[in-house]
Amino acid sequence: MSVKSMPILVVGSVVLDTIRSPHGEAHGSLGGSAIYFAGTASYYTPVRIVAAVGEDFPEEGRRFLRDRAVDTTGLEVLPGRTFEYEAEYGSNLNDRKSIRTCLNVFEHFHPVLPESCREGGVVFLGNIHPSLQLEVLDQVRRPVHVAADTMNYWIHGAREGVDALLRRIDTIFLNDSEVTELTGETNLLRAARRAAELGPRNVIVKKGEHGAFLLRGKELFAVPAYPLETVKDPTGGGDAFAGGVLGYLAGEGSFSDDAYRVALLHGTAAASFVVEEFGPRGLYGLPAERLRERVDRLRSMMALPESQGVSGPFPL
Repeated sequence: MSVKSMPILVVGSVVLDTIRSPHGEAHGSLGGSAIYFAGTASYYTPVRIVAAVGEDFPEEGRRFLRDRAVDTTGLEVLPGRTFEYEAEYGSNLNDRKSIRTCLNVFEHFHPVLPESCREGGVVFLGNIHPSLQLEVLDQVRRPVHVAADTMNYWIHGAREGVDALLRRIDTIFLNDSEVTELTGETNLLRAARRAAELGPRNVIVKKGEHGAFLLRGKELFAVPAYPLETVKDPTGGGDAFAGGVLGYLAGEGSFSDDAYRVALLHGTAAASFVVEEFGPRGLYGLPAERLRERVDRLRSMMALPESQGVSGPFPL
């Protein structure tokens, strides 16, 4: 962690997931954007979480957040049940069939930030209704850097809110179908350019097993996915990736071009541990050294001999 490091505030969902895939199943497993993001970002810098859970929130979840030293001052325990989600994956893990969604206490949740979470720092707005994301931004004073995630459901059904959000953030995380839905462009590079025209300086497009790329001004930087023989549950991969990216940036206290490129490697490595297990179990007891090892392997995979005369990144 750099002496310039700054804390991250994450506002998102905490969910109890039931997931089935060709590699097994998990019932009532810890999940949600806030959990996955905090789990990986906390390897790099202090994380504060704002979310809502029900009275049934398990001790497993509390222990996980304690072990990751996440500040839970903003985690509200409300009467009722925690948000529940059930889904199934077939042999193609890019296709997920949603079976059941019960918002429970999350249905009427409006984030109210504790005073300790309102000042400066880095903000990540997890995949929740854009009106709630904007409510959070209205409560933060002088944020250094704001990033957000969204999904097709909000892009299609709450477009005005999504557009208002994009005008107020620095970085947007989108998967390939989301950036296409947002812009109407099927070519991902053109789609990323169109997304940048809507407001955010940095557009990060997640492509699952095909890696991710960052469009930042005229520069493009792409990273492969970390090669894995077994993927059990990709549900939290995108949020874990975002946590690794923003966690590294906040930990370094830098949002430069070079810092962003390195951050994508950290996000990719962090997500790889999550998708190997159900829920965030791949992070349970995971030492930081193993995370750094995968970052180093990604670096070596992407390296070319200097004698080949290759340099970059290249402006487009």
